[in-house]
Amino acid sequence: MRLSEIASQLGIDAGGAGETTVTGFAIDHRKVAPGNVFGAFQGSAVNGEDYIVAAIAGGAVAVVARPEATVEGALHLADENPRRAFARAAALYFRPTPSTVVAVTGTNGKTSCVEMTRQIWRMCGERAASIGTLGVTTPDESVSTGLTTPDIVTFLSNMTGLAREGVTHVAYEASSHGLSQYRNEGLPVHAGAFTNLSRDHLDYHKDMEDYFAAKMRLFSEVVDDGGTAVVWADDEWSQRVIDLAKERGLRTFTVGEKGKDINLIARTPSPLGQELKFVHAGRAHAIRLPLIGAYQVANALVSAGLVLATGTAPAQVFDAVSRLQPVRGRLERAVISARGAPVYVDYAHTPDALAAAIAALRPHVNGRLITVFGAGGDRDTGKRAPMGEAAAAGSELVIVTDDNPRGEDAASIREQVMQGAGNAARNIGGRRDAIAAAIEEAGKDDIVLVAGKGHEQGQIVGSGENMRVLPFDDVTVARECAAQMAKGSAR
Repeated sequence: MRLSEIASQLGIDAGGAGETTVTGFAIDHRKVAPGNVFGAFQGSAVNGEDYIVAAIAGGAVAVVARPEATVEGALHLADENPRRAFARAAALYFRPTPSTVVAVTGTNGKTSCVEMTRQIWRMCGERAASIGTLGVTTPDESVSTGLTTPDIVTFLSNMTGLAREGVTHVAYEASSHGLSQYRNEGLPVHAGAFTNLSRDHLDYHKDMEDYFAAKMRLFSEVVDDGGTAVVWADDEWSQRVIDLAKERGLRTFTVGEKGKDINLIARTPSPLGQELKFVHAGRAHAIRLPLIGAYQVANALVSAGLVLATGTAPAQVFDAVSRLQPVRGRLERAVISARGAPVYVDYAHTPDALAAAIAALRPHVNGRLITVFGAGGDRDTGKRAPMGEAAAAGSELVIVTDDNPRGEDAASIREQVMQGAGNAARNIGGRRDAIAAAIEEAGKDDIVLVAGKGHEQGQIVGSGENMRVLPFDDVTVARECAAQMAKGSAR
């Protein structure tokens, strides 16, 4: 690709540099190779403009940056919104891309929805993949880990790599960070989904309106003209999403008890799942969903909506929904203790998500629900006490422990959570000790919920140069603690 093609996309005359061959894109000056286009963005902690000289020394032939930035020795692709300009330019370079792409936004449920959408597509015969918190999951189920929304270069590179491997269908998570920073742009998005909105990331967004506006970029700008907005209709923010989508001219596909396109009539919990009755296109359906919890119903039906919106026959879609498998770290049953108490692991790390996970397990509890959780450091401090309140409101026993303390004092974080959890809650700092205590406490009619970290494989301690990631997997630790208890009981 010639540099003139990139410049033309941004409305810039490349002049004599136009015939220069572009070899790639980079936003990290240390990864710049000769012929690359470098993106220099101002961030909250780092200003990419400080590395323009180093990027050019590394071989950058053009720099996308603000008009006032200084660029010498390379073509200055100036734009008032360099992140957006860089994304649009990079999208010209990274080809091919999968033919069918959908995205999911919302506070909770994004990971489950993209993975369930991938599963449904796969069961309907498509070569499908998902991109999000769990990483890139390919048609053969292999996973490479990553951020919820990777940087734009990684995102587009992943898309091109998947297309070259024969993947035709991709579902990806569109986080508020990713949307506000233009990290998932540039390729056709046929449908977008909204799951719900509740407090999260207010350390980054100034308030809930700002947080909501960031997510709404999916529908106002990212989804193709004439595309579809799949909306879980039972959330308090849903009508605003529907109104925005209609104003944009998108087709709306609503799901839930208030849904018009998939109208949920009844949900009946069973020992290992739940029976669903709903109406779609004037026809009644009854299926068994092999997953527990009300919010898993929401995730499954939103995912079904995305697949229906991209052209798959309803009979195939609903048959696939009845065969969905649990998503890693999302109400995942880790082990059953020697006394017969199931231990579930869930990623819930907001007050609403924690309440939803507790509510999902409640119909299956004959004795006590024992909830183990903590709150992350260097993140929204305002949600800590409400998380404690949510746990205390729905659990017979609450154990507050450490999550990812990062650069904060772990004991101080726990104390803030304890303010909401109340005096009856236990404060056990070591996460392994807390999980072990919960399993030791649980009887045959009890259920243990270990919340907050879900699929994560490490515990983040410290920050900056002192940051360490200690190996820690809630599922593995729960199994080890249960095995240790069983061994002790056998003596």
